[in-house]
Amino acid sequence: MKISNNWLKDFVTTELKTERIGEFLTDIGLEVEGIDKFESVRGSLEGIVVGKVLTCEKHPNADKLKKTTVDVGNGKVLNIVCGAPNVDAGQTVPVAVVGTKIYDKTGNFFEIKEAKIRGEVSQGMICAEDELGLSEDHGGIMVLDETKYEVGKNFADYFELTNDEVFEIGLTPNRTDAMSHYGVARDLHAYLSTNQLKSKFNKVASEALNNEGSHDFKLEIEDAELCPRYIGAVIEDVKVAESPSWLKDRLKAIGLSPINNVVDITNYILHGYGQPLHAFDADKIADKKVKVGVVKPGTKFTTLDGVERTLNGTEIMIKDGQDNPMCIAGVFGGADSGVSETTKTVFLESAYFNPIAVRKGAKLHNLNTDASFRFERGVDPNITRTAITHAIKMIQEIAEGKLVGELLEEYPKKIEDSYVILRFSKIEQILGTKIHREKVKEILKALEIQVLNEIPNGFEISVPAYRADVTREIDVIEEILRIYGYNKIDAPQKISFTPVKLSANDQDELENSWARGLQSLGFNEVMNNSLTSVKDETDAVKLLNPLSGDLAFMRKSLLEGLLQNTVYNINRKNQDIKFFEFGKIYHKKDKYEERKQLAIIVSGRDVAENWLQPKSAVSFYNLKAYVKVLLERLAVDYKEVALSDDRFSDALAYEAEGKTLVRIGKVAPALLKDFDIDQDCFYAEIELEFAQELRSKNELKFKDIPKFNKIRRDLALLIDKSVNYQDLYQTAKKNKSPFIKSINLFDVYEGKNLPEGKKSYAMSFELLNEEKTLEEKEITEVMDSLIKSFQKEFNAELRS
Repeated sequence: MKISNNWLKDFVTTELKTERIGEFLTDIGLEVEGIDKFESVRGSLEGIVVGKVLTCEKHPNADKLKKTTVDVGNGKVLNIVCGAPNVDAGQTVPVAVVGTKIYDKTGNFFEIKEAKIRGEVSQGMICAEDELGLSEDHGGIMVLDETKYEVGKNFADYFELTNDEVFEIGLTPNRTDAMSHYGVARDLHAYLSTNQLKSKFNKVASEALNNEGSHDFKLEIEDAELCPRYIGAVIEDVKVAESPSWLKDRLKAIGLSPINNVVDITNYILHGYGQPLHAFDADKIADKKVKVGVVKPGTKFTTLDGVERTLNGTEIMIKDGQDNPMCIAGVFGGADSGVSETTKTVFLESAYFNPIAVRKGAKLHNLNTDASFRFERGVDPNITRTAITHAIKMIQEIAEGKLVGELLEEYPKKIEDSYVILRFSKIEQILGTKIHREKVKEILKALEIQVLNEIPNGFEISVPAYRADVTREIDVIEEILRIYGYNKIDAPQKISFTPVKLSANDQDELENSWARGLQSLGFNEVMNNSLTSVKDETDAVKLLNPLSGDLAFMRKSLLEGLLQNTVYNINRKNQDIKFFEFGKIYHKKDKYEERKQLAIIVSGRDVAENWLQPKSAVSFYNLKAYVKVLLERLAVDYKEVALSDDRFSDALAYEAEGKTLVRIGKVAPALLKDFDIDQDCFYAEIELEFAQELRSKNELKFKDIPKFNKIRRDLALLIDKSVNYQDLYQTAKKNKSPFIKSINLFDVYEGKNLPEGKKSYAMSFELLNEEKTLEEKEITEVMDSLIKSFQKEFNAELRS
């Protein structure tokens, strides 16, 4: 946001230099990112003097050039070669002397130097209007009225040039109250006045207006929730023309292009006081009636930029008496009702519109205007009348308009100030220091926060409605600190804290542990928006007031977000994907359901290509291994079951205590196609709350490393293809022997030399007696019992 220093000083009077003002603005949270110079005329005509052409003759060596002598005062006569066709002896002209900088439209310049042009000395330049930045005219040199211009005087003395310094402020979104010169001045004065720095604040009030006759216009507010306050004025005999120089310079300084006097006045009020206004051509308002409401969905409306837009029926619209839309309220005007050179009567609008409705309308049509930027954050509802009266006064003075009749106003329910109880003990707790009671009171008064009542430990206060972001005690404390000064709060030399050991019941500890584990395996963490769009709205949670169709639902799964991350990286030549995300998903069944999950996605290569491993495409089993590493930290028993899920082409689940703990699968090709991904992706999701519940039930215990060696024995089993490893594993786990410590599948074979319908599983078993060395007889008993179980349960055969 740009703030003109000249304009700022209309509201606050101070002797401080610009740089110092910038420092103070930054101190109070209005961070000044830069200060730029503004000149209404580039170079401010420095080095340009009034001269008199004494002689003018043809250049001896060039047909289109002339050789002149020019008196520039103080008895000094310059030889100047000029190419203008209209130069002649006896003319009074502007002259750029040696050393003067001449600027072009882009701000670049060249310096006038003494030179020889075709053999003749030239000691300056006789200037045209466009060369001086006074107009676009380049028909020839400027010829001045000799009765008004004195030879030798500085040319700039005859013009009211504007030189300004402009602050570029990086404003935070909550500070709607500071989105104007008046608001910034109010904040600056609050700081200066409470820090014993001399300043005077010129508080604005409504102008007393002179009106004539009456008008037939009527106002109708169809929904007071959408438009709590609206004021309209009818101004006749308006002369739409170019704005005066001072007004154009004010707008140019902050980067705006002047249009005409009426529109420029509305922009002046917007950036001066923070209240957006809109001017309509009153003669184009059917039935002389202004209505504020909505229109039928599908209605076509052409905005000022010439774009025809289809309305969805939720936008606040300004309509005429026949319900024809004239303006998207608080956002953008219509092409057919705006002020033009032919406008004679203006209907001027000043209003307070519902911020949420304005924001939705602006987002829906992808419009971001100065007005919507303010309305959607909440403007001051109490400056509405002040702003329109000042605008009317300006139109009367600049455009010779005549206010007709009384102002039309609807304000059925006043927007109340916020009531807050402020405790001194809370201020001390938050700031870590004491601020004197009277100092607090002084700061509140400077911020226009009214102290309603003094209580033993603080104040009952009323926060003005223009501070829409200050509604709680903590907000008020932040305001006090801003003005008191962050730099006055001493940083403690010593910070004391008590380390707290996280228990197994702390889910944060589990999440941190898993995050560190995944990062050590080469994963990157991502965070995605929980608002999204969905294809299948079954059991989806829909927002009541979505900002757009793309953000209308709470996400049902973390997979889609991770696929978006994947394709974003693939499109930027990063095809090896290892991502994880902690996040919540939402469903609506019998009741609203919210669950937190850890989601993991892998794709591409598992390790970077190198001479040892030129190809290492990630697989389902890589992901399965990563998941098992995480589950080992839970120390829980789980079983593997088949999973049917439309998101996967192949999938399985881990279950514990009859509930699903993990889902793992290869992402379905149809889903990958929707995201334009042409490489395999593997995805897993872990139910975090359930994992924590299981973890809290199992106490991890530590024991000494065994003194005796483990014994390994292998079995090669010939079994039916329908039997899976999980079945064999569960059978082995049921074995009563205390010596079985681990079970592993290390080979699977299907192919020739095996009977049809059969496959071979090679399993290893580690046996250990922690009290003594196992004897061969004990080992044989365990292995025989395992073989008998496999033969009985699965009709397994031993392979030699």
